[in-house]
Amino acid sequence: MIEAGTSKPAPFDVVIVHSFNRFFRDHFELEFYVRKLARNGVRLVSITQEMGDDPMHVMMRQIMALFDEYPSKENAKHVLRAQKENARQGFWNGARPPIGYRVVEAEQRGAKVKKKLEIDPLHADTVRLIYRLAVEGDGTTGQMGVKNIVSCLNTRRIFTRDGGCWGIGQVHRILTRRTYMGEHEFNKRSKTKELKPVSEIVVVPVPPIISRETFDAVQVLLKARHPKVTPSAVISGPTMLTGLIRCAKCGGAMTIRTGKGGRYRYYACSMKARQVPTACTGMAVPMEKLDDLVASHLDERLLQPERLETILATVLDRRQERSERQREHIAELNRRAAESEARLRRLYDAMEAGVADLDDPVLKDRIAGLKVIRDQAKADAERAQALLQNAGSKAVTPEMLSKFAKAARQRIRLEGGGYRRDHLRALAQRVEVAEVEVRIMGSKSRLLQTLVSGDGVNAVPSFGPKWRKRCP
Repeated sequence: MIEAGTSKPAPFDVVIVHSFNRFFRDHFELEFYVRKLARNGVRLVSITQEMGDDPMHVMMRQIMALFDEYPSKENAKHVLRAQKENARQGFWNGARPPIGYRVVEAEQRGAKVKKKLEIDPLHADTVRLIYRLAVEGDGTTGQMGVKNIVSCLNTRRIFTRDGGCWGIGQVHRILTRRTYMGEHEFNKRSKTKELKPVSEIVVVPVPPIISRETFDAVQVLLKARHPKVTPSAVISGPTMLTGLIRCAKCGGAMTIRTGKGGRYRYYACSMKARQVPTACTGMAVPMEKLDDLVASHLDERLLQPERLETILATVLDRRQERSERQREHIAELNRRAAESEARLRRLYDAMEAGVADLDDPVLKDRIAGLKVIRDQAKADAERAQALLQNAGSKAVTPEMLSKFAKAARQRIRLEGGGYRRDHLRALAQRVEVAEVEVRIMGSKSRLLQTLVSGDGVNAVPSFGPKWRKRCP
């Protein structure tokens, strides 16, 4: 109707509504479209609110629009409050459930039927397969990125629940949605898709489809492979040391150069190649020779259980200190929740004794504030406790070190990319090439992170670009 009313020539002269609030319950939008229609010679007429076109009647219409907007905002506020409370009790508020889940009736309260999510056996295996392909691969090609997962699903003719083909956005959302590890987040985003404060988000417990360890491992590595952190050419490229290797003389990146029509491949200083030899006198090193040298050094020197235990000793000590601080933080949160609960009890006792006035607005605000503090402290304590227990379940043992070292030694030498590139980036983050030596540098915390992330050989999906339109 708006499109027709603003076209030239307009097919009608008047838009008739029952009342102005049936047109818009937002003051700005009402005035915007009233004026937009007026510029094309179309009037808005209410059959219950007769208004003229003089300045006084225009002002009256604007005042009425403001009064109409207020109850609309109030209703939205109370509806959201009821939905958040419904979510806190573990019930589903409506809308289509995530793939892998279905909505079932949980209980009836009066005329209201409360519903919850349960695992849908028809599609849950597809979700597990997507995570397994991201973490382990299909057994032949190594860990898969988002695009490869999409290709694998569509090639195997594993369709979406609507019977269509998979897309990058769909798979990326599945790999980043906390619902699948048992924590569905309600009220996470506004209508404009902006993230809301953590205090506004309600976590609804649902049956998990995958383990927390699998989800956490994927998120950590996914963040590390974000385009803002590591260029996509570095991650998806076929070269083992792409993005890691540096010239020791000038600090510039060493890139691939070819010779004899592509028969020979070298790592060469890019500064020397781009800015003539005066910028750097760096050397060119045969790619295959340097790859073998780095892999052999990691195999013989780093990937031994005794060496790993020595390297990680200081990191493990700091990890224990962080755990102690986390326990102190949890105790403080529990004290805060208990103190708020005690204050609420005293206020309730005063109300029962008739000392406090039930209709006192200050008292109501005080009770509401204490409830918020208590609930927030309890929720924070539960999340912190879950993280602490999760970290405690990942204690590094000699058996884990031995398993990790053995698996890494076997897979880092696979030809054709795949595993070895992902493994190398977990073990080393910089390789400097000088005339007489090669220096390999890595992060102890990154090594520990890889070690405790499931089986120590996890990879992550490739990029899910933010600009892609959401799939239906």
